Parts: sequence; structure tokens; C-alpha cells
Amino acid sequence: MTVDFVVVQQHPNFLAYVDKLQKLNAEALSFYPKQVFERELDKGRLFLGLLNAEPCGYIYMGAQSDHVKCHQVCIQYDARLRHYGAALVSAMEEYANEGRATSVSLRCGFDLDANRFWQSLGYECVSIVDGGARRMRKINVWRKQLTPELFETLALEPAVGKTSSTLWRKNKSTGLITGFSRGKALTDYRKIIVDKE
Repeated sequence: MTVDFVVVQQHPNFLAYVDKLQKLNAEALSFYPKQVFERELDKGRLFLGLLNAEPCGYIYMGAQSDHVKCHQVCIQYDARLRHYGAALVSAMEEYANEGRATSVSLRCGFDLDANRFWQSLGYECVSIVDGGARRMRKINVWRKQLTPELFETLALEPAVGKTSSTLWRKNKSTGLITGFSRGKALTDYRKIIVDKE
């Protein structure tokens, strides 16, 4: 059987598939409501990978500008490690080039195998930031330069580790933190639990 893989921007089950795949991979992805995907599909910022005419993954990126952000990329489990994710990323990079972007960046949790994927595609870890308080994960910021730079990027060794939501669940039950804590409240909470460790 010949494998037929294509990247498209229109499909009758596009939104239902993206919403379902995002939910199945909730621990690895940031959450976006379905309305966001509806809006971004209309703006041409979502690509769908079709394997033998069936959806197998998607990529969601920001607007074409001098720098494009990749917000999400996900391949269903049975189609991983077969270069389909790389084909979606290549389509995103082409989209970025068409908009005359000089670089593409994304954020990836330090505990995800996807970090090796991004590194294999020529992306460099340029920063490490704190993620949300529930998982207490570090976030690796990856960037790929599409045009020559005046100064060379100083790449970092990406953070690695494991997440644990034990402290989050414990403090949520005591009322110290809620699902609606944002901004300063979330920063203060993170400081409290980091100081406890």
C-alpha cells in the first residue's frame, strides 16, 4: 500500500478532529477553546495532515509577521515517528517564509519527548521559563532562524525533568489556589510552594 500524506487547510471534519486530538493530548498541550480554532481556521493559521485521506495531525501557528509563533502541533499517537510531524512543520516554515518571517519559535514542556523532535529539525533552545503552577514544569523556548542573523544565537541546553501535580491538588483542596488563579495570585502561589520544597 502506498502512503499518501498531504497537508491541507480545508476538510469537512477539521475542527472536530483538532478539538478531539487536543483533548486526547491535554497533558502535553496548552488548551485552546474550539472557538479559537474556528477563528484561526478562517485566518488560514491551521494546517491539517491527511494520511491516506484521513486526518492524522495538525499545526496551529500565529500570524505572518517578521516572527511566527507555533502555538500547537500534534500528531495522533499511531502516526508518530514517521516524519508526518516534520512535514507539518515544513508547511509552517513555508507559511512563515511567504510572510517574510526571519524566525519561528515555540514553547515545549521540559518533560516531553517533543523536545528531541524540535532539536532534530534544527530548532535551538534559546530560553527556559516557568510554566503553570499545576504541573510545575519548566518550558523550553525553541527557535529556528529562517534568515541569516547578524549575531549568532546563544543556544542553551534544554531543561529536562518530570512534572508532578501533587502540590497543586493538595493546595487546591485547601483553597490556597483555584483553577481561576492568574497573574500575581499565581506568581505568589508558585513562590509559596517552591519555598516549601
